[in-house]
Amino acid sequence: MELSSINLILVGVEDNFKFKGRRRILALELEKKGITDNKILDSIKNIPRHLFVDPGLSEQAYLDKALPIENNQTISQPFTVALQTQLLDLNEGYKVLEIGTGSGYQAAVLAEMGVKVFTIERHFELYNEARRVLKDLYPDKPIQCRFGDGTIGWAEFAPFQGIIVTAGAPEIPESLLKQLAIGGHCIIPVGNERSQVMHCIIREDEQSFADYPLEDVSFVPLIGKQGWSGDQ
Repeated sequence: MELSSINLILVGVEDNFKFKGRRRILALELEKKGITDNKILDSIKNIPRHLFVDPGLSEQAYLDKALPIENNQTISQPFTVALQTQLLDLNEGYKVLEIGTGSGYQAAVLAEMGVKVFTIERHFELYNEARRVLKDLYPDKPIQCRFGDGTIGWAEFAPFQGIIVTAGAPEIPESLLKQLAIGGHCIIPVGNERSQVMHCIIREDEQSFADYPLEDVSFVPLIGKQGWSGDQ
């Protein structure tokens, strides 16, 4: 086992006692805000979110707010993570594609719920760090990480029962719709580069999709061939 992995485990054991109560409080807060899926709430209680942020921000890790990570990206507010996950309407064993691995926290929530996670990140530093943390925390969970353009999806493993996009798109990428299973849910923020509306897309059959616009949100831009162009 690599030294970094050993250190992560030792730190995790020590901090588990320190932050366990805060995780429970956070889960209760999310429940009061409308998160009703007990599997999601249990995931929030179990996951050491402080390991997904800079150590200097660990004291803020269990507040319900977004926090900065590398490459001018963010780890989403826990309520947003929980809400997007709840909208996926998951069952154990489902295949879920995540666009925008970021810190890896959303992937951890999905893995805790017993789904097969396929996650794509375009920033190599984030991809590499998230992959390391997820591997150390969940060595036996079905989590596959990929470095690349998430807007074109991951056709090799399609169709997916759930697709979750953690960045704001100018429109819904056609590739992602094609890779969504019939009956599957795609949760994606759509709008401009500063503000979006969360959409829940449900594939009804081979040709038909139901689109449910939900609440206003604000995510970093989704960059790629079927997203925004250039470095934002």
